[in-house]
Amino acid sequence: MQLTSTQQLQLEHRSVRHFLPRLLDPGLLESLIQSGQAAASSSFIQAYSVIRVTRPDARSAIAKAAGGQRWIEEAPEFLVFCADLHRINQACETAGRGQLEGYAEHGLAAVVDVCLMAQNVLLAAESQGLAGVFIGGIRNDPQLIVDQLSLPELVLPVFGMCLGWPNESHEVKPRMPVGFVLHQDKYQEVSPERVALYDEKMAGYYASRGANIKLSDWSNSAAAAVQGKKREHMLDFLHSRGYFRR
Repeated sequence: MQLTSTQQLQLEHRSVRHFLPRLLDPGLLESLIQSGQAAASSSFIQAYSVIRVTRPDARSAIAKAAGGQRWIEEAPEFLVFCADLHRINQACETAGRGQLEGYAEHGLAAVVDVCLMAQNVLLAAESQGLAGVFIGGIRNDPQLIVDQLSLPELVLPVFGMCLGWPNESHEVKPRMPVGFVLHQDKYQEVSPERVALYDEKMAGYYASRGANIKLSDWSNSAAAAVQGKKREHMLDFLHSRGYFRR
């Protein structure tokens, strides 16, 4: 089967953290956001907001909180993607349906909405020759994000995104075989032998890439990532924002 140009673009995705000192053309960012808004939305609630961060002091504070990610300060554009139930709450009050009460379903729908929207933004950006990287590190200190960006209650910062014209090129990380993630009728366990083969492939990738060489594989790298980023403050923070209370 021949891939479409859209599929080829998706398969060529890679995270880029170093950018040329060139601003986006006027109107380009707005068009990318419009592409993001074209994503599916649960019940068309459109429960997302995007904060464009241009203040150097805010970028510096966020970069420090995110673990010293200097590209947050250097990228032509840095965006913070938020799940936004604030507008929905206002709509509920206007319609006489009462205030939101922190139900998990509402929070989950908003988080899904902003994730779908953000992926559309990045894909649209890549179609224009731009590149970027998602920044989950803003959740290291989410209250700092709230304070820096004056986010009202029910607006939840989920992740950031650096965007710009790429100033680096590296190979695409080998994804898992489709058979790992596509299941027929019921969940099917992947055998340790097949995982070991994928680990071997990833170990070869990590050892041979031109920059940031490391001696690891997928299992060890993924385990270290999830066990090292527990962010134990997140549940209390979610509750404080009016999310996942019940």
